[in-house]
Amino acid sequence: MLKKVFGSAVFGVEATTITVEVNVDNGVGYHLVGLPDNAIKESNFRIAAALQNNGYKIPGKKIIINMSPADLRKEGSSYDLTLAIGILAATGQIQAENLEDYLIMGELSLDGNLQPIKGSLPIAIKAQEEGYKGFILPLQNAKEAAIVSDLEVYGVENIAQVINFFDKNEPLERTIINVQEEFYKNLDFPEFDFSDVKGQESIKRCMEIAAAGGHNIILIGPPGAGKTMLAKRLPSILPPMTMREALETTKIHSVAGRVKDNTGLMSQRPFRSPHHTISNVALVGGGSYPQPGEISLSHNGVLFLDELPEFKRDVLEVMRQPLEDREVTISRAKFTVTYPSSFMLVASMNPSPGGYFNDPNAPVTSSPAEMQRYLSKISGPLLDRIDIHIEVTPVPFEKLSDERKGESSIEIRKRVTSARERQTKRFEANENVHYNAQMSSKQIRQHCIMDDASKNLLKTAMERLNLSARAYDRILKVSRTIADLEGVEDLKGAHISEAIQYRSLDREGWLG
Repeated sequence: MLKKVFGSAVFGVEATTITVEVNVDNGVGYHLVGLPDNAIKESNFRIAAALQNNGYKIPGKKIIINMSPADLRKEGSSYDLTLAIGILAATGQIQAENLEDYLIMGELSLDGNLQPIKGSLPIAIKAQEEGYKGFILPLQNAKEAAIVSDLEVYGVENIAQVINFFDKNEPLERTIINVQEEFYKNLDFPEFDFSDVKGQESIKRCMEIAAAGGHNIILIGPPGAGKTMLAKRLPSILPPMTMREALETTKIHSVAGRVKDNTGLMSQRPFRSPHHTISNVALVGGGSYPQPGEISLSHNGVLFLDELPEFKRDVLEVMRQPLEDREVTISRAKFTVTYPSSFMLVASMNPSPGGYFNDPNAPVTSSPAEMQRYLSKISGPLLDRIDIHIEVTPVPFEKLSDERKGESSIEIRKRVTSARERQTKRFEANENVHYNAQMSSKQIRQHCIMDDASKNLLKTAMERLNLSARAYDRILKVSRTIADLEGVEDLKGAHISEAIQYRSLDREGWLG
């Protein structure tokens, strides 16, 4: 007797439907074919125990299971439930006439309980596209899959529920979520708020500019100045994610198995802060079965690299191309996957190995040669992609002990959002550019028109401060954002002079 059950495999951020064909014949043996990995090959032991503990069994007959398409490698333990239901239906232990209407996925425990799986959102999207009536999966992943409309999603805790659903027509509880409500629920309650930060008004201003124009930013300052604290609060002032961005972000985290249990749509922008010992594969993504790396997990959010010069140079260099292209392609002999990676880079660093710069009261001092060696770990091409450099100074005691609360993230975000709306309108004809940081040289000439006074100011600054050629475009991009925050179209001298302050590392004496 032959029965077909349907599961799914995830490659990159897209799913492919897998047909599990179970054939039962006279004889003895259990044969699983179709390029399964070791986790799937071991599933027969889990399935046997789970069925036995729920009053069923794998009969002593010749069972051949084919996972089609057979030339596609299948991996992971999420096919346990698919295989178990297929075996029960093919051996006649349960009646399952409408089995082909459903996609079934889940990992089995030995007592028949279900464990969560990875990639339930892309699987649900594919199931809906291919016209399946429903998707049966572990309860922990049900909210995530229920984001997809026009698909019945059933979250189950035990294999017995699935057996009774098909065999005895016992109804399963459908998971329904209000996507709009889920999306707006946490929007105005950021975990970290700028009102917690004492002092540092100039840095807050800098962060606001970076958020408004999508500019990459580097914070330079001694230990304890508040670099990490400020960086953690940056996502709270970024414009709220659109529904499309939220779906994209949830999809990537779903593939990596990083969506928290019993949560649906991710409404907060991601903030990733990898340790400086990270490998280039962990940062960019890859592995023998490619998984998204940190730069993809921070898609539509913030990637924070604390202590930038401590990262291995080759790790930093692999980021150069994804920073430009806003996606990363991982190629293997048999297939290629592309993960999106449109993130804001925030980096922090001490100005010297000792942590201090030109501070007569510093407990540790470093020689100019040591400082130069430390700073030269960051390559010019990477710095070229960072628009704003800002020096962070320690907060004086008077500011620390001040009881007054600073401006909240929600207030700052209103200004940032209105500046972004101006940019969206400006670039609506260009589908690859959404905010000022993405402007090309041609677009800078088109949208950053200066009057004569501003041109003279920029010329004087570049000569006096020995600013490099790469700083010119960056200054104009940042000036454009400052003007957008003010709601004006023309660049003024004040906008240019403020933007010039944010090029610390281009000055003579920092990076030579």
